Amino acid sequence: MLNEFKDFIAKGNVMDLAVGIIIGAAFTAIVTSLVGDLINPLIGLVLGGVDFSNMYVVLSGEVPANSGLQVARDAGAAVFAYGAFITACINFLIIAFVVFMLVRSVNKLKAQAEKPDDIAPEVETGPSELDVLLEIRDQLRR
Repeated sequence: MLNEFKDFIAKGNVMDLAVGIIIGAAFTAIVTSLVGDLINPLIGLVLGGVDFSNMYVVLSGEVPANSGLQVARDAGAAVFAYGAFITACINFLIIAFVVFMLVRSVNKLKAQAEKPDDIAPEVETGPSELDVLLEIRDQLRR
């Protein structure tokens, strides 16, 4: 059973999946920073200084006025953090688009690799050995 497990782990698909998960986790950190540090401030600037990360509605509990989302959560209030949801949606769309572009590029590369090169024209090689032997036989019969 241990050998079967080693064979399973050593298969290319499992290793590819593991590498994909590790790279995906690192890529998620990059996209999170891209959205939080670059895209959201630009959107906020266009929309007049709106900060998505602090958009929430207090459902129950006491929260100091004009406090941030983290302060509201630390105060124990139940909050409806729709700004965090908007940020997560933007993250998803960016990640999905980049993954789409990567898959598209890989598919193009695979298609080019599988496409046969220009097929060489058939060269006439003459009769086969069998054809020559049959012809000799026929000549001997006459």
